[in-house]
This record gives sequence, structure tokens and C-alpha cells, in this order.
Amino acid sequence: SGAMPFAQHHYPFENKDLFEQQFPAKFISEAVDQTRGWFYSLMAESTLLFDKAPYENVIVLGHVQDENGQKMSKSKGNAVDPFDALKEYGADAIRWYFYINSAPWLPNRFHGKAVMEGQRKFLGTLWNTYAFYVLYADIDEFDPTKYSLDYDKLSVMDKWALSKMNTMVKAVDENLGNYRIPEAARALDEFVDDLSNWYVRRCRDRFWAKGMEQDKINAYMTLYTALVTVCKAAAPMIPFMTEEIYQNLVVNVDKTAPESIHLCDFPEVDEKMIDATLEENMDNALKAIVLGRACRNESNIKNRQPIGKMFIKAEFDLNDYYKEIIEDELNVKEVVFTQEVKDFTSYTFKPQLKTVGPKYGKLLGKIKQALTEVDGNEAMDTLNAEGALKFNFDGEEVVLSKEDLLIDEASQEGYVANSDNGITVVLDTNLTPELIEEGFVREIISKIQTMRKEAGYEVMDKIEVAVSNNDKVTEIVKANKEKIASEVLANDIYFESLDKDSKYEKEWNINAEMVTLAVNKLA
Repeated sequence: SGAMPFAQHHYPFENKDLFEQQFPAKFISEAVDQTRGWFYSLMAESTLLFDKAPYENVIVLGHVQDENGQKMSKSKGNAVDPFDALKEYGADAIRWYFYINSAPWLPNRFHGKAVMEGQRKFLGTLWNTYAFYVLYADIDEFDPTKYSLDYDKLSVMDKWALSKMNTMVKAVDENLGNYRIPEAARALDEFVDDLSNWYVRRCRDRFWAKGMEQDKINAYMTLYTALVTVCKAAAPMIPFMTEEIYQNLVVNVDKTAPESIHLCDFPEVDEKMIDATLEENMDNALKAIVLGRACRNESNIKNRQPIGKMFIKAEFDLNDYYKEIIEDELNVKEVVFTQEVKDFTSYTFKPQLKTVGPKYGKLLGKIKQALTEVDGNEAMDTLNAEGALKFNFDGEEVVLSKEDLLIDEASQEGYVANSDNGITVVLDTNLTPELIEEGFVREIISKIQTMRKEAGYEVMDKIEVAVSNNDKVTEIVKANKEKIASEVLANDIYFESLDKDSKYEKEWNINAEMVTLAVNKLA
């Protein structure tokens, strides 16, 4: 096997040019048990005969193990027939599992749950995003060949998606070029997650808009471009799903396109579309949203219940565009950036004994006492700014990092706070009657939308709605009738039972109020 590079060509007796074209190999790969059997034999014979390495890049593959980390063996009964696995999970899902799971030289524990998790998280998300585009493109009879992307006319969200797309292509290309397979897979995974769970979520209303105005065209073209590009970038890894999507999105509408995604060039990065500042601002907004959601969960306030105000303390600031995103995502009326959150939060500190003890054992008592005496908010500011709290006891300096401290964050009554990586978010959880009523309206809309789905109505079907058996809910609906009707595509809302055989009726508990709702599809 060590003589393979030249013996296969009967070199030096013939095929000299062919041998020189192929030697040294650009890339070889085998399992870890071939380290001595092949990799070393190749290196030894090549060094002896040619004084050079026989390969430029080599990847050593770890063994595939069972779910418990045991070597697969027919005698143990834990071996997996690859053809059975392919039939059950599909080739793309199995391929993706090996790409994303761990570095290729590490052992892989192969089991169905892990494969299906990757199938759900990446493949499922990509397919659902594609299905979303197809659903609304079919409704609008949208033809992407009739339009182009005019960057100057795009919204901030469109520019962000295209920036992230080009950043992804750059990362995938660089990582694959350097044989870093898991890193390339993670770049694809993160982009698909951003595309589905952020871009599409934030832009749904644009796809639902009536007519075909420029903003709607931009949304369609941005999503179309992102889907086609990510499929081309992912095609070497998941060849079957990407081919299926490409055939429908590209070949189906453009007969001049290459007949297969695997005949297309790998996407090229458009550096002009990469906006690092835009990506950073959006990332910061997302960080604030994550902390805000944690505050909501802690306060047990439903997402549909509006909140009056949210305070953010951070080293960055965001303009009104990003504030509006945060307000919309967290259902908050106003976002305020401030450097003062002392009125809402307080911090207390204790030493982390397992780290502080070995370093400052004899000073432990003094450290505990000093930590009880510090101003919690000022100490937290120092910790975030300098990375440590410093004390001096009888000439001996004590430096305590975050890892050395147990930090307890407490919120003042009526407020809930959460902090991470220098960002503090505070929610004002005091609810006015107006906020409570708006929360009811959102819950009612949600329940009617759920009933539309349960009744099997199509997305664009017009309906009529009836509200009965609760005076409080009835009054709220009357006061907000136009808004509710618009959201659920209702031509009218009645305040008595619907006397129609085709109706779908259901009793709901909405914020501790029992009410009967009915929907009926209009012809």
C-alpha cells in the first residue's frame, strides 16, 4: 500500500507524466487504524524514494461506535447495517450527522436519535423555509426571473440577510478549502437558523401583504437568493435535498440554468454586501431579546401580554430601527438604553470556594466579609469593565474574576432583570388596565387563528366569527373589533352563537375568562 502512488502507474517504467501530475496527492483519508498501515507506509516509502511527503493533506477518521461508545461488532449485536440506516433516515441526514457532530478524527457514537436531531434542526429547518417560500410564491404567482435585487432599495432586514449569506459563503468556502468540515457545516447550520428563525419570522407580514409592491418583491427576491445560494453551498454535503430544492426553484423557472445543482459553480462571495456593523448591531439586538425573553419567563408573563417598558444597560447603543425590533419581539411598548439600573436591580457576591480556597485560603474570611460590604451595582460595573474585583488585605493583593464569584442578581418589586456578557436587561412588569386589555386582544386573535387551522381553512380563506358567553371578553372584542377582524381575515364578528351547521365552535380559557368562540368559512 505504501507503493501505491507510483506502483499503480508502473512508474518509472511508464506513465511518468501522469505520475508527476498526481504526486503528491492533494488529499487522502482513511480510518485511524491506517495510521501505521497506510499513512506511515506512504510517508516512509515516499521519503526514501523521492525525499518528499506523498500527500499534502490527510484526514484521519475516527471509528463509528454504538450509542454507548462501544465498538460495533456483529458478535455483540450492536452493528448497524448502513443500508438499513440509509433506508430509515436518508443519505442526507446521515451525511449531515457526521459533518456536524464532531471533528472527523474523533470517534462518533452513531444512533438514530442523534441523526434525527440533525435532520430536524438543519434539514427540517431548510425544508420548512423553502416550503414557506413556495407556499406564498405560488399564491402570488411570483416569478423570480422577472425581477432583480437592487441593493439600494432593500430594507435593513434584506441587507442583513444578504450580508449573513455572503459571510456564510465565505466561511464555508474557506473552511472547506482548509479541510475543516465541521466548521463549514456549522456555518451552514447557523445561517439556515438565522434565515428561518429571524429573517422569515421578521418578514412574514411582507409576504402576506396584498398586491406586489416593491417591498414585497424585495422580500421574495432576498429569500429566493438566500435559498438558492445556501443550497449551492450545502450541495456537496446534502446532495439530494439541495437538488430537489434547486430543481423546483431554479430549473422549473429558468430553462437556461444548469440542469443540476451539482453542475453549478460554488457561490462566489460579494464582499460589497457584507456589512459587519449591520451584523453586529443585529447580533446585539438578538442578545437583548434573549435576555428579555428570560425576564418574561421568570416573571411568568405570557408573550402576548404587552409590557410597558424595558431598560437595557450595555456598552453598545442601538438606533430606533433595532429598538423597534426588540419592542416587537418582546411585545414591549418602549425600550430605553441607560447606564443606570440601580433603581431596578441589586447584586450580592460570595466567594466560589473551589477556586478561591486554593488561592487565598487563609484570607477566605476577610474576602467573605469584604464582599458583603461592597456596593453591588458598582462592583458589577467594575467586574464587567475590568474583568475582576481587587482587594488588598495587609499588603496582599486579592484578584477575583467572575469564575471566583457566586453572583446573585435580585430585582426590585415590579421589575425583573437578567444579565449576561456585560448586558443587563430590566423589564417593568407593572401592568396597566390598557396593557391588560391589549393582552386579551392578542390572546383572542391567537385562539381564532388556532381554530382556523384546526378547522382546515386555507391561509387566504375569509371567515366570520362569533363571541359568546362572556360579557368581559365581549366588551373587549367590541372595542377592538376592526383590529381583530383584520388579523384573522374575518368579514364580520357577531356577539351571539352562530346558527350554521358548518361552524367550528370551541370553548376557551383566556386569562381566566371562559368564553365560547366560533368560526365559519365564507363561500
